Amino acid sequence: MTLVAAAYTIALRYTRTSDKELYFSTTAVCITEVIKLLLSVGILANETHSLGKFKTSLRENVLGSPKELMKLSVPSLVYAVQNNMAFLALSNLDAAVYQVTYQLKIPCTALCTVLMLNRTLSKLQWVSVFMLCGGVTLVQWKPAQATKVVVEQNPLLGFGAIAIAVLCSGFAGVYFEKVLKSSDTSLWVRNIQMYLSGIVVTLVGVYLSDGDEIKEKGFFYGYTYYVWFVIFLASVGGLYTSVVVKYTDNIMKGFSAAAAIVLSTIASVMLFGLQITFTFALGTLLVCVSIYLYGLPRQDTTSIQEGERASKERVIGV
Repeated sequence: MTLVAAAYTIALRYTRTSDKELYFSTTAVCITEVIKLLLSVGILANETHSLGKFKTSLRENVLGSPKELMKLSVPSLVYAVQNNMAFLALSNLDAAVYQVTYQLKIPCTALCTVLMLNRTLSKLQWVSVFMLCGGVTLVQWKPAQATKVVVEQNPLLGFGAIAIAVLCSGFAGVYFEKVLKSSDTSLWVRNIQMYLSGIVVTLVGVYLSDGDEIKEKGFFYGYTYYVWFVIFLASVGGLYTSVVVKYTDNIMKGFSAAAAIVLSTIASVMLFGLQITFTFALGTLLVCVSIYLYGLPRQDTTSIQEGERASKERVIGV
């Protein structure tokens, strides 16, 4: 899945910096929500193995549950903002710089996990989180430049967009995890609820942000095969993310990004002429090491404590 993440970042970066007519990012985000909804409906239909059960599930959990739809509208809105910020960030930052900096979502997710899910992190995990922040700081200290990109860029605007996306990712991911694991409702039913809300939210965004231009140029203005490829990757990545949140730890999802960082850097050097600086290399190394440290299994101290207690009891008995 790291290959999908890297390919999405590189393809999106290419579509935002090529010399072709620039498409409306808001429409791409909206179409992505539609595709994810259709895929979720298809998977739910296959999962129920019965047309009757499928209709009943949709009627009871979607059409007959306005409160649940409202509950899932919260992450829908936040994810819509996050996805639009990704387009803005990759219009102003190289793909490798974006990929490394975006890992700030990990400490943000960790904080939300502690506050919203009442979980704890080990000392090593906290060390890795701060190490990651230090690595990202080095990457942004003197951002690496791409020599083959001729469009005007604003790195400060790009970093601001990433900061917003990071906050959105941390909150929405943990919120959705809490909703998923607080009931036995099917993952795909929850996805359908969220994507229905997402379509409404993104359509409103399309109208408010680019409504006048879209009326003049058309909804699919500037679309190429590359743009559709980006939309496909975003749709697949979105569904995969929900599966990870359902069945694994939400922070671990973020710490699987080391390979994506390496692949994005290699592709950026080859495609965009990225010039690797010392601070970028050192910061990227720190980020990858922090990912490794976080992924180390936590030591189970229960058996050690029980063994020490038993030893003390034997000593007392003697």
